[in-house]
Amino acid sequence: MISSILPTYNRADLAFIKGEGVWLEAEDGRRYLDLGAGIAVNALGHANPDLVDALTTQAGALWHVSNLYRIPAQQRLADALVEATFADTCFFTNSGTEAMELAVKMARRYWHDHGQPERTRILTFEGAFHGRSSAAIAAVGTEKMTHGFGPLLPGFTQLPWGDHDALRAAAAQPDVGAILIEPVQGEGGIRPVPDHCLKGLREICDETGTLLIFDEVQCGMGRTGKLFAHEWAGIAPDIMMVAKGIGGGFPLGAVLATEKAAAPMTAGTHGSTYGGNPLACAVGAKVMEIVSDEGFLEAVRARSGQLRQGLESLVASHPQVFESVRGTGLMLGLKCKGAPADLVQAGYGEAVLTVPAADNVVRLLPPLNITASEIDEALSRLDRAAARVGSDAG
Repeated sequence: MISSILPTYNRADLAFIKGEGVWLEAEDGRRYLDLGAGIAVNALGHANPDLVDALTTQAGALWHVSNLYRIPAQQRLADALVEATFADTCFFTNSGTEAMELAVKMARRYWHDHGQPERTRILTFEGAFHGRSSAAIAAVGTEKMTHGFGPLLPGFTQLPWGDHDALRAAAAQPDVGAILIEPVQGEGGIRPVPDHCLKGLREICDETGTLLIFDEVQCGMGRTGKLFAHEWAGIAPDIMMVAKGIGGGFPLGAVLATEKAAAPMTAGTHGSTYGGNPLACAVGAKVMEIVSDEGFLEAVRARSGQLRQGLESLVASHPQVFESVRGTGLMLGLKCKGAPADLVQAGYGEAVLTVPAADNVVRLLPPLNITASEIDEALSRLDRAAARVGSDAG
């Protein structure tokens, strides 16, 4: 008999009733150190007092009016994003998947309005994850994501990871309108795109007129120690998808774009009932205020160095369990020799939460304001969890 909740998740037998900072309290009162942060969503931890205040203040005034009217909180957040980034404009959504849908529409509408409607093809990359909507699974194209959901939306070509010759050949095709890539793959196993490769992508797009779309849903909003991951390479996209950390736990996403890329998206070409509602934008504006501060980002970089150094020692101490550390900022991965689920499960026993990914990687995505002492405690718990895995393997 089917459950009242559609059984599409393979959930752990854990339920949390309270959170504070990097800590979660389970139904039985046990406290867990959360290195997953809701899959990079709780950028400022659980029940952050600044975000609670922003939300409750707005909730006491106005929840929803729809985009039939101006929304002051939405304007404040849009202004902050435009001021801090490459973008000239933004559209607010409720999730990264919704942002993906608009990014695809925007790219295709751009070429339609520029007299080249045949340029509908979007190039994507092996290991990518862009959501679970029809466009998103077609963009990824894997059997795991697409099985049973055909016919797939046409117009996507998946390229091998790191194959520069294949990329240049594909980008030269006359029907290609955009290249879509995560500067750091999350679900794909914490794989950063090297800075020189991002620069190369920008050069290819400039040469061909192709639009460059970055998916910073997981790697953006301070996660790598810059406000957005592409900033490390010193280049910018034409369109960018944002979500997860931007709402600090409240559902919020956005598409940021240059005026050139966004100009064809005129009144009536896209919309959202809930997107950019006062509650979400009040929280998002407070997140932006905190996370965009250079002092805050310096602290993220410092904590990142501490965590990475500790993880390198962990790998050296458990060579039977781990192969390497990968990633950047506070978006790090432990490449395991066995199934990542083994370490995740062992972590439950040590009251530390991590997130599995592809390529035998366990993701570590803690709140960006995790403290030095909390990192030390996390490393101790991970060490004990690795010992459990090593013991079982032995």
